[in-house]
Amino acid sequence: MRKLCTAEIIAIGSELLTPLRSDTNSLFLTRKLNEVGIEVRRKTVVGDDVDDLIKAIRDGMTRTDLLITMGGLGPTEDDRTREAVSCATGKRFVRDDSWIAYMTERFARAGRPLTENNLRQADLLEGAELLRNQFGTAPGQWIPGDCTILMLPGPPREVYPMFEREVMRRIAGQAGGVAMHTRILRITGLTESYTDSLVGPIYKNLQNPSVTILASPGAIELHLRAIADGRHTADELIADVEEKFRQKLGDRIYGIDDETLEMVVGRKLQVMGCTIATAESCTGGLLTARLTDVPGSSAYLLRGYVCYTNRSKIHDVGVSPELIETFGAVSAPVAEAMASGVRSRSDADLGVSITGIAGPSGGTETKPVGLVYISVATMKRVQTTENRFLGERPIVRFQATQRALDMVRMSLSEESAS
Repeated sequence: MRKLCTAEIIAIGSELLTPLRSDTNSLFLTRKLNEVGIEVRRKTVVGDDVDDLIKAIRDGMTRTDLLITMGGLGPTEDDRTREAVSCATGKRFVRDDSWIAYMTERFARAGRPLTENNLRQADLLEGAELLRNQFGTAPGQWIPGDCTILMLPGPPREVYPMFEREVMRRIAGQAGGVAMHTRILRITGLTESYTDSLVGPIYKNLQNPSVTILASPGAIELHLRAIADGRHTADELIADVEEKFRQKLGDRIYGIDDETLEMVVGRKLQVMGCTIATAESCTGGLLTARLTDVPGSSAYLLRGYVCYTNRSKIHDVGVSPELIETFGAVSAPVAEAMASGVRSRSDADLGVSITGIAGPSGGTETKPVGLVYISVATMKRVQTTENRFLGERPIVRFQATQRALDMVRMSLSEESAS
């Protein structure tokens, strides 16, 4: 296999070293680079100090094929990327008259004069190709060499279209035909350690594809990444391992790549022509919000109630006061009554309910923080689970909605199979 092309990204700006701003461009760039078979080996955030910039650029040039800088191309005194790259490479500036004309016309349309400091943005390094900026006055620069340097502006609204229009065709040739492909298997209902106990023996000695397990509350991701001389070969390497994983994990795999659980549930509801209604207590509408995050959800989501108080449980979805008095609001019987009640009152195919104690207060010895009952009611039956979620309030609430969506998914699968 041919040598894999590597890249480094340097995000520039002192504001990125504060809590007020974060670098989001590198996520987009990494995805686009991986699509054409370029592996990102390092990402660095550097402030506006020119000496720090020069050192970061020089260090990057010694170990990568493609060095990408983002930010610091504006007209102000703290925009120092051009000067840093010039010092690191020994290349002089050449002023581009065509870009000055573009800026002059752009400023005239806005009814503003072109000031002297804007002229700095037309300074290209020797041998650089100008990358046009549709939405700003800072052009990018492509400087080919043993280590190719790509200079990009900082604002995402300028970076994304510039990269698509000006850079993609250039980096496609840089990759040299090596393909890199990643498949993400999305899992719920299992812990990270248990998932690894099932699939670890399969991947522990693998080098290509490589496998990484990532865990978050209520979800596990298996990342399979293959590198080969062509996309077809990379796909084949992944497909063989993916099939072995699916044999071990079965229906615990709910989706792939960018699919969310709510997307998968929404697709199943649409395909089966089913409708759903929700009644939520401790999650306060979060389940309904996740369902409505999916475009077209009005085709299957009929109604959502936030039944936060006992009074609302009784009046909105018809829970018996005696049931609450006997078992308490956080109980399996009340969850079942909420699910059946919301299904009946909304005339939906499925009713889903959540009632629990999200914390940080409100727990007791018998009903601790994190105790959540979730129920799914269909015309045929009602299924209820008792769950003990760990973590802070937002994590408990998210895990409750994750479990509820998974119960809906499994219920729909059982319906379609019967």
